[in-house]
Amino acid sequence: MIANDPYAELERRFGRLSAVNRAAAILNWDRSTMMPEGASEDRADQLATLSVMAHEIMVAADMPELLARAEEGRTTLGVWQAANLREMRHAWTHANALPADLVEARTRATSACEMAWREAKKAADFKRLLPTLGEVVTLTRRVGEAKAAALGLPLYDALLDEYEPGGRSARIDMLFGELRAFLPGLLRDVTERQKRAGAPLELDGPFAVEAQRALGEKLIRAIGFDFTHGRLDVSAHPFTGGTADDVRITTRYDEADFARALMGVLHECGHGLYEAGLPRDWRRQPVGLARGMVLHESQSLLMEMQACRSDAFIAFAAPLMRAAFGRSGPAWEAANIHRLYTRVAPGFIRVDADEVTYPLHIMLRYRLERAILGGDLALADLPGAWNDGMKELLGIVPTDDAVGCLQDIHWPDGAWGYFPTYTLGALAAAQLFAAARKATPGLMDAIGRGDFAPLLAWLRANVHAKGSLVDTDTLLTEATGAALGTAAFKTHLERRYLAQ
Repeated sequence: MIANDPYAELERRFGRLSAVNRAAAILNWDRSTMMPEGASEDRADQLATLSVMAHEIMVAADMPELLARAEEGRTTLGVWQAANLREMRHAWTHANALPADLVEARTRATSACEMAWREAKKAADFKRLLPTLGEVVTLTRRVGEAKAAALGLPLYDALLDEYEPGGRSARIDMLFGELRAFLPGLLRDVTERQKRAGAPLELDGPFAVEAQRALGEKLIRAIGFDFTHGRLDVSAHPFTGGTADDVRITTRYDEADFARALMGVLHECGHGLYEAGLPRDWRRQPVGLARGMVLHESQSLLMEMQACRSDAFIAFAAPLMRAAFGRSGPAWEAANIHRLYTRVAPGFIRVDADEVTYPLHIMLRYRLERAILGGDLALADLPGAWNDGMKELLGIVPTDDAVGCLQDIHWPDGAWGYFPTYTLGALAAAQLFAAARKATPGLMDAIGRGDFAPLLAWLRANVHAKGSLVDTDTLLTEATGAALGTAAFKTHLERRYLAQ
């Protein structure tokens, strides 16, 4: 029986779907933070069951007719309702492409692979991961093929479309080509300039984990993270999970280097603020979700790289750092800490990379995942291809698999097609932060006082509150005057690393 008001019925069903997905999000967070290892098989069963439940809601037999009838009455809908209906259709197209058994199999395989990845990384042995990762790749290809047929896209673009609706590899190739045209020369100029200036003074550790945690909490409270609707925990790989009303962010601590955890906390805080700022009236509907991972990564990188590596922020944070660790002296002055936090040098670990070399890490992963999915690179050959790519792009070769092809959780977790959004997010972050500074006189002075309210207000109005009302390029054009491009990022790097 088709409802008299098909759009209202769709909203009801997508509200139920949202509840199932939000429950799964908390279970996923728990799996990565608090779940005992022995519970992994049971958790995989729980998550697989929820994924099938969500899939069944989405692909109910009457959904095509409901969507068609609602679309016939589109002219009677408001702007947000019409956008919501568009997002419903997009979500349904992705879901309807997959049979339930494939949805369940992928969830079980990625759950098993994530647990195997933890052990393989500890042992720095990719061969331990190969069987379970091979299963994930096989299932990912099946998913990609099914979605490619439904969407009329190449396999990789169909997977990319899960993370960035409308994202296409041809656009990525163009933007990455522009970055490759100037990044090597910029990297050379920056490293030569920093070599002439001499090395900054190193901060003397060790740094107690509890002191690091307290400092991170203090700083993200200042930025605007609401601990009545969120948590900060520890995981093997930093991430943001949970829901818009219950934001779960994580980091990992290193007693020898507190910057690794702190910058991870600031990065995830940017993600968390985006989730918490999504339109409250629509956050249980598709239009109320984040637009895509390009904007999501723009919010984390805007906070971590654009705002919190600025000299203004470091001037605010340096006294808090000294107090947190009971340190003093020239190394702990703001100017030296700023030099440390903007030091450019090729390194093995993506999440610790500086702004100049970070895109090169992403280009490597983008190249490799396309080659693996396309059958041009055997999975067993990934470690060697990874090391060759690191030597080509960054001039260094990983010492073992743990700092090489095992460092990221994304492929074991099934996120194939996700990696490009990191660098696209960095481009968007540069555009958005430049626009925020232009629109908000005194913004950097406020950040220097630890007052993030003006920045957060601008982001709330121009990014967060928009949800998925418009596509990424439209949102960026409205907020910054231009679609996604490389110009603002290039200008930012030149000003920060060559002009000061």
